[in-house]
Amino acid sequence: MNFNQVTIKDIARELGISPSTVSRALKDHPDISVETKKAVNALAEKLNYQPNIVALNLRQRKTNTIGVIIPEIVHFFFSTIISGIEDVAYQAGYNVILAQSNESYQREVTDMKALFNSRVDGMLLSLSRETMNFDHIESIIARGVPIVFYDRMYDTPQCSKVIVDDYSGANEAVLHMIDQGCERLAHLMAAPNLKISIDRLKGFEDALKENNMTPNPEWIVECRSGTFEEGKRATKKLLSMPNPPDAIFANNDPMAMGAMMAIKEKGLRIPQDIAVVGFSNWFFGELMDPSLTTVDQPGFEMGQEAARLLIRQIEMKEKNKGEPSPETKTLKTKLVVRNSSQKRNAPK
Repeated sequence: MNFNQVTIKDIARELGISPSTVSRALKDHPDISVETKKAVNALAEKLNYQPNIVALNLRQRKTNTIGVIIPEIVHFFFSTIISGIEDVAYQAGYNVILAQSNESYQREVTDMKALFNSRVDGMLLSLSRETMNFDHIESIIARGVPIVFYDRMYDTPQCSKVIVDDYSGANEAVLHMIDQGCERLAHLMAAPNLKISIDRLKGFEDALKENNMTPNPEWIVECRSGTFEEGKRATKKLLSMPNPPDAIFANNDPMAMGAMMAIKEKGLRIPQDIAVVGFSNWFFGELMDPSLTTVDQPGFEMGQEAARLLIRQIEMKEKNKGEPSPETKTLKTKLVVRNSSQKRNAPK
């Protein structure tokens, strides 16, 4: 017997009873004797029997499963979001199928098709860095599958969204650097097609303008992959300029850490020569030398809110109560000040 694909018929054949009896025993039907139920459940557990979710769905039209597409599992922020999603989903009786786009548009398209074919009741989605065409998403929405965006999204009026206040987070971070005496501020910008990148850039620029400082286009470096290596390369480019910046605000913590490495290799001091601030509050930032100032995002809370919105939408649809009006929940960020930006308190 193939234990990986055990069916009700396999259990019935082994026990010498009908498949319908096995099915009712597994559902604790009152017409089935206690002894038979015990025998069926014991064998089902021994053989690691799992119900066929797709087959159940064809009868019940509901799988109690939600699909989640995450850009990068290794990203600390996204891993906290997964925890928040699972916290709410499991308590509500839903299973979670997780897929990773790995920042690839094509993988995102493939993942959405796979989740749709698995008959998930709804999807939680954060766009990949490469995604600039949204036909694959619109197609799933048109088929009646509820979708809620978290963190990265595009402006569609049809879906609910849970985001953080990227503009305010960036603005506060840059105002802090200016308050520390920084005068020549650079920004390592992520993929420009992502709204979070645009909002963080705007927060950066407006903080400068509020202080009568003009953003220097040469000091705004586009880093599409958002990686440690790209942050390091971009910073080397900035440091090779005749008049290099004295502060760097990075779109995420990996890029900020790459910037710190490039600064150290140049023989410069952080923050005395150059202050550095990141965004995301990776665990590793606290372990850097000096420790990294960053903008904390409530990832766990974001996952919880996104799961709640999606499950409410699924259950209203199930009860034929229509669908709730799409809404956008914006969560607050918090600046975590550490040693990499504190010029005023740094030893001379």
